[in-house]
This record gives sequence, C-alpha cells and structure tokens, in this order.
Amino acid sequence: MAKDFDAMEDSNRSTNLDIHSVSRPDRRTLLKIGGSFGAMGMLSPLLTACAQANVGIGFGSGVGFSLGAGVNVNAAAIASNAITFKPIPVDAQDRIVVPDGYVAVALAQWGEPIGVAGNMPAFKMDGSNTAEEQAVQMGMHHDGLHFYDLGNTKRGLLAMNHEYVDDGLLHVGGMKDWTADKVKKSQNAHGISVIEVEQMGDKWNMVRPSKFARRITANTPFSIGGPAAGHAMMKTAADPAGRTILGTLNNCASGKTPWGTYLSGEENFAFYFGGVDKPDAHQLRWGMRKEAFFAWDKHDARFDAGKNPNEYNRFGWVVEVDPMDPTSIPIKRTALGRAAHEGAWVAVTKDNRAVVYSGEDARFEYIYKFVSRDTIKPAGNGLTQAQANHELLDHGTLYVARYDADGTGTWIPLVHGTGPLTVANGFADQGEVLIKSRQACDALGATKMDRPEWLAINQATGEVYATLTNNSQRGDVGKPSADAANPRNNNVMGQIIRWKESKDFDAISFTWNHLVLAGDPTQARAEAKGNIKGNPKDVVFACPDGLTFAPNGVLWIQTDMHASQMYKGELQNIGNNQMLACNPQTGEVRRFLTGPTNCEITGATWTPDGRTMFINIQHPGENASDRSDPANPNKFSNWPDYKSGGRPRSSTVVIRKVDGGVIGT
Repeated sequence: MAKDFDAMEDSNRSTNLDIHSVSRPDRRTLLKIGGSFGAMGMLSPLLTACAQANVGIGFGSGVGFSLGAGVNVNAAAIASNAITFKPIPVDAQDRIVVPDGYVAVALAQWGEPIGVAGNMPAFKMDGSNTAEEQAVQMGMHHDGLHFYDLGNTKRGLLAMNHEYVDDGLLHVGGMKDWTADKVKKSQNAHGISVIEVEQMGDKWNMVRPSKFARRITANTPFSIGGPAAGHAMMKTAADPAGRTILGTLNNCASGKTPWGTYLSGEENFAFYFGGVDKPDAHQLRWGMRKEAFFAWDKHDARFDAGKNPNEYNRFGWVVEVDPMDPTSIPIKRTALGRAAHEGAWVAVTKDNRAVVYSGEDARFEYIYKFVSRDTIKPAGNGLTQAQANHELLDHGTLYVARYDADGTGTWIPLVHGTGPLTVANGFADQGEVLIKSRQACDALGATKMDRPEWLAINQATGEVYATLTNNSQRGDVGKPSADAANPRNNNVMGQIIRWKESKDFDAISFTWNHLVLAGDPTQARAEAKGNIKGNPKDVVFACPDGLTFAPNGVLWIQTDMHASQMYKGELQNIGNNQMLACNPQTGEVRRFLTGPTNCEITGATWTPDGRTMFINIQHPGENASDRSDPANPNKFSNWPDYKSGGRPRSSTVVIRKVDGGVIGT
C-alpha cells in the first residue's frame, strides 16, 4: 500500500536499519545471555520457534480440521514429512522462481478484460485505457484472493482485491495534468474482481465471457449493515439516511466464509482524504493528513474531508460480497468494527456460530474478533446459503485482544456502557464505539501490536496464527517499547504469533506464544537474528505478511519487504520477497518461491484437491517512493510481459506440479 506515513504502516519500510544496543535487561520478554542474545537470538520459552508451548497450548495436534470455509485439512499429513520439495535459494532477479518439478504461469494481469459479455476492451501497454475501460478490466495491485468451486476442481471463480494503484503506471504521463478522468480511472482500478477460470489439460485460462464476471470499484453502491447503519456520523449530504455508500478502497487481504461469501478489508483508507488544514482529534487518530496521497479530493468532493467530513467514517470496514450472484449488493459490516483492516477470517464455534478474526495493519494497533449472536443457517426455502445468512454478521459482540506476559490473554468486549466506553468518555452509543474502535481499544488497554496483518485458523484445535510484519518505531522515544507479544525494539524483521482459545472460539481467554521470529542469524544486532528453525541459507526471511493454511495442513508464509529497504542494511541477504512453507508442528520452514523485482507476494488459494495453487504478485517494479516514473515505467521490472515499451503488471499466478501432484509435497 501507499507507504510510510508515520501514523500508519511501515509498508515494510524501516527508516533505521542501523545496529543499536540490545533491549534493556529489565525487559522480561528477552533472555539476557552474556549481555546479548544467544547465537540464534534466544528468547524466553514462550517465544521458541514452533516448539510445544510451555503453557499447555498443545499446538499442532495431528487431527483433521476445516479452515472455517469448507476446506478439509488433514493435519496428520504434515506430521509425516509432507513438505518434501527442495528449498530454492534467495533470488534477486526479475522473475518468479519455484522448485524443480513446478511451473508458475501468469493468468490474470492488471488490465485484462474480466469477461463482461460485449465489453472486453484490450489492455493498452502505454497506459491509455480509459476510466470506462478500466471499470471492466482487472484492477491494479492484486492482493487477497479465494477460489470458489463450480462443481469440480477444474472450474471455479476467483474473487480478489485490488489494494491500491501506482498512478505513474496507470496513466499516460502519470499525475501530470491531474484530471477528473484520471481520478475516475484510479478509482476504477481499485476494489474487487470476480472472474471465472477453467483448467483445460495442464493449463488454466480465464473464461470470457462469463455470467459471473464482476468489478466492484470505488464507485460501486454498498449497503451498510450493523449498529453503525444510519448513525449520525455516517450521514452525508448525498446520503442523508446514512445507509448507502459508494465504493470500497484499499482492499487488502480477504476471507472466505462457510456460507460462500467473500470478506474484504478496507485498509489504509486515510490516504484518500484531504482538504483539512487542521484535522481534529478523531481524524488524526485515524491518520488523516492535510494532503491526500492519492489526490482524489482535487476532483471528487467526496474525498474532501473539509466539505464532507463524515465520508471519512464510511471507510475502514470489512465488506462482504457474494461472488456467485453478480446482481447482489455488497455490504459493509459495521458490527466487525472500523479499522485499517488487513482482512477477515472466519472460524466456527461448536454450536455453529461465526467468529471473525481481523488485524489492523498499522503500527501499535490491534487484533480483533467478532462473535456472531446467531448460528449459521443452511440453504433452503428457495434461498442460497449466502442469502440465508445475509444478516449474520450484523449481530454479535466485537472484542479486542490483550496479550499478557505470562502467555495468557483476554478478549475485551467493545460494548457501549462497559468500562470506559460511556457517554462521558465520548462514546454516545454502540455505533460510535464501532466508528471510533481505535479510541475504544485505547481506553480498554488492549495490546498495541507490531502491524498485525494476515491470520490463519486451525478449526479443529482452536489455534489462530497472525503475522506481525514489522515495526521499526517500537522502542522509539515516545512510542511503546518491547513487550511479551512484541518482543523486539526496532523490529525490522517481524514475527508470527499464535494463540489457542480456551474451550472454543467464542472464549474470552486464550494462551499464546510465537511460532517464529523472522530474521537473519548472520546479522550482528540481536533483535535482527530471529529464531527460524533450519539452515539459515535456506530459510532466512523478513517481514511476514500473507499467511494461509493449505488443504494438506501446510502453513504458507508470504513476505512483503518494501522497495526502499530490500537488499540493504539488515535485509541485504534476503533478496526478493518470497513464499515459504512451514510445518506448524515441527517448525520446519522451506523457501518455495521468490518473486520479481520489488514485488510483494500475497494471496494464496487452492483448488479443493490441493493440486493447483493461485497466488498474487503485487506491484512488481515498485518504486521506493511508491510511484513509478511515467517516462520510465519498467525501470525496475518488466514482468510478466517482458515487452519492449511495456510496464510491470500485477498478476494472479497459477502454480502446479509437473506430475500433477499436491502442491508442497
């Protein structure tokens, strides 16, 4: 995403890669050995990589489980050495590298027509496609995605997010001569795509035309569900009822529900709003600046917060889409809270209620879960299952996590009238608690995390995993210092935390530890070493971001180092961003894939048989400033087309084994 912006995410950027002293010896989270960490950056027993927890968690039991969306997993398979591919080395070239015996092919690049009958404009390599054409083409900067089976493993739908845009690539001349048409094209390159795909022989293709083909953009009408629907803080001159919103934006990771819908998080929405010389306390808490990074406010008054202050409150939600019904109206689910949502992932309680986990990709922000009031309904009475559960996520309780130093934790409810969440403290009602969820979590004393991004759920064991990508500001003057859950100051490398809910997913208590601290053991600074299990040459990595269980129980990790920090300082040995396979029982990690220059590896989904994997390559050729030079668009990358006069294009990639076997084995 548009990076840095001090109040928001690192975007995997670190501004201080220099070596500094080890954390203070009075910090209980760090084990001092002779004035520094041990050779592998040893931490307390709570922080051991993939080991059995010392607090009775029992991670990684070898039982079959569902991933909360109908994906059956046999975790026992990974106990029998299911990760058998030979790990690949670090790579820094403009290409995708996979192990011997695998092939990776670009399938759906930015600008490809999605398959709307009678409206399939071809992509123009010079950036001259119109805003109207972009509205029916694949959006830019592919991110989270999921596969929806259409009756067999060889045909289905892919629903995916388009997080943000690089205006230097998107337009002829970039942002020079900024116009309303360029703003509209940028808006139409955001949002969500639904495409149909089919396997013919060994090759996957887009099905065009397709009755399912759909683009949801920053101008698509959304309804509002939950307690904030109709709230005074959601009303605008264009929508005095506060119940209809145009568009979704900065959509990052995604989740697939057991009832067949698609959940998408609206992440760093603050970067789209400007027009306020002196933002108020509420606006500042959410990262508003005087000048919007994307400059939409110059030609679209919706994004001028001086003229339309409440429009700001209408973004930052989890949105729900029914990919099987292209006529359905997508919904913003306010009961799940307003946040810089990375995404949303669903577990199911023993009594069949939905539990939705989400993280907020920003420094010192929070991890949430929502527990539905009602149970998941089956299809019937002429309704699909998606239709039968149309209001399921509008009623329930939202919680925020507190991680205690003894390896236990508590889910604290964000309920109006509870504790400090009162009128006297600036929360008029439940709608306002949800609109001001950051302020509510501040008041409740939740744990401020190191950029919680993707989550992954083990349905059977009650385990949840989350990537904490990095936080170079941890320990800075005036900022929180290292704590048990976030154990490193100047956290350049990131870590993966996991917890086990007590009894069931609706529990208010849990136990936790760390799966792994990312890093490079060859670095001098103790906080940069990490504790990755395996041969450092094979498994060194930094900035974990994407996190997904495969059908066979392998946990896949994807990384997102920013172009400004790659190949430099403490990240000098790590090369391009990568995808790794992890056995969550043993801690074994193997590098499976490296991507093109300056790209992010993100999104992972499988066909039900586990023999085809789809991933997304986002922003190949990313510029350190997050905007390419329109006069030299392929300066850093020309993937995947490698054409003269071309430009890099985000793309969905299909990965298969040459022998047709299960991915990762």
